[in-house]
Amino acid sequence: MTQIDATHDRDRRSWVASADAHPEFPIQNLPFGVFGPPGGAARGGVAIGDEIFDIAAAREAGLFQGNLDAAAQAAAGPTLNALAALGPSARAGLRRKLSELLSAENPERSRLESLADRLLHRAAHCTLHLPMAVGNYTDFFAGIHHATATGRLLRPTGEALQPNYKHVPVAYHGRASSVRPSGAVVRRPSGQRLEQAGGAPSFGPSLALDYELEFGVWIGPGNAPGEPIPVGRAGDHIFGFCLLNDWSARDIQRWEAQPLGPFLAKNFATTVSPWIITPEALAPFRVAQTPRPAGDPRPLPYLWDEDDQQSGAIDIALEVLLATEGLAAKGLPAQRMSRANTRNLYWTFAQMVAHHTCGGCNLVPGDLFGSGTISGPGPEAGGSLLERGQNGRAPVVLASGETRAFLYDGDEVIFRAACRRDAFVTIGFGECRGRIAA
Repeated sequence: MTQIDATHDRDRRSWVASADAHPEFPIQNLPFGVFGPPGGAARGGVAIGDEIFDIAAAREAGLFQGNLDAAAQAAAGPTLNALAALGPSARAGLRRKLSELLSAENPERSRLESLADRLLHRAAHCTLHLPMAVGNYTDFFAGIHHATATGRLLRPTGEALQPNYKHVPVAYHGRASSVRPSGAVVRRPSGQRLEQAGGAPSFGPSLALDYELEFGVWIGPGNAPGEPIPVGRAGDHIFGFCLLNDWSARDIQRWEAQPLGPFLAKNFATTVSPWIITPEALAPFRVAQTPRPAGDPRPLPYLWDEDDQQSGAIDIALEVLLATEGLAAKGLPAQRMSRANTRNLYWTFAQMVAHHTCGGCNLVPGDLFGSGTISGPGPEAGGSLLERGQNGRAPVVLASGETRAFLYDGDEVIFRAACRRDAFVTIGFGECRGRIAA
């Protein structure tokens, strides 16, 4: 696991004024992303306060030397796949150098400030792109509260969880081509729907469109075909993290997922937040995996590592907000729909990597994992409208007087996340937004 060092010092300040006390992107964070300045091509950058630090411009100014320049070159292009492929040492070294360059105590501060017009771009004036060329997308089902709640809703007379759930990190392969960055419009999908049990299906737009609050994992260095990644080494293959909305058309899913699982109900869109938060930035927020309840099976040996159990989870507070036309008409802000935490995941990210590769599957830089919907205990902590509205039986009443069992056209779903711990600076992830259109 990554270590806590000077880059996490809560007293470290930046010469970029907006970074100090920034709620998401202080100098202690420094996430990587891909942005386009006004009229400019997509390129790699780092979020710092309300600005974006231009890595290509910094290279042109000679701010990186030797191996660090090679890492900076990999981070400066229109995707971050090349940087991800270099592994944790190159990424961590580049982040340390960026922290030094942006520090208020840097002895070359005056020179750097004189270059600010070249090095910094106002984030609000830039376009944020998908940070990686997505090779493959795999969606897990590791949120046990969501799995239990939906099982009870959809199988009221049977067991909430399938027999394999507590033995294996369940997942399916999703569609990489429809992964989109935050802010991209989500078109309501069409497909076959069975509106009455025992009747014939009809074709048309989904009438039960939903969001799913998930955590995204970006893969760095891959593995050779046939060579599994052990749990204890899985961290070396994780490049970083983001927020992820795995949009779901519940009515289409109910009909088509017999027996092979999601297809059209999921392949139309997946939205990710544009900044990749590094494992190094998250080091202070590592925690022990939540202990399994008494009676739960111990994972098989290939899924178990003591160090991973002691520090393989991350304490990240998540929230879902919903903005509607009705709320806007009354001058009301987006309404919070739920809160959850990544500590509610039943499997660690290392276990997901280990299981994904245990049969010989090779990962490649830019692969994306979704954690599965993250919910807390109780309907009000549900990470989807399916849970919040009890599968349409108890629609959520909004402050505007509107009700929502599922999403309407014009609705905008917003995910946010924050890491907080005493003696450390709070860091965030940026927003993951998507608005529904017909």
